[in-house]
Amino acid sequence: MIRFEVTDYGYSIQAQVQYIGADLFIQLTGGSHPHIGTVTTYCKETADKQVERFPSHSGRFHKDDVLADILLEGIAELLPQNCVITSGVHVDSISQEQITGAFEMTKELAHKIAFWLKNEKCSISHPRYQNKKPNNNRV
Repeated sequence: MIRFEVTDYGYSIQAQVQYIGADLFIQLTGGSHPHIGTVTTYCKETADKQVERFPSHSGRFHKDDVLADILLEGIAELLPQNCVITSGVHVDSISQEQITGAFEMTKELAHKIAFWLKNEKCSISHPRYQNKKPNNNRV
């Protein structure tokens, strides 16, 4: 697992990145109350993206998938296989400038992860399956 961080606008956002086989698992968190607000899944083969938003407060749902989308946009072409991103960034009494800053900070994290993906020598082994063809050459 490797960790990237960007600090600006009075807070930090971190991305913990881990290979699980050929798939990538990313925890995108930050601010004063890191959490899991959304889960974004991406299938490399079909380019299909799914998002699950968890309840927040007052009948609302977390919107952290917006940051996951920015991150995914910057690394999708470099993914060896599938990707799961959990996202949760909360800054108490956040200003509009800090919200806009989160987008820029996440783009910077995407650049860092993209550079790492381009240069990381990940040894990926592929599963083997037993061939269960019937034996027609019985003696």
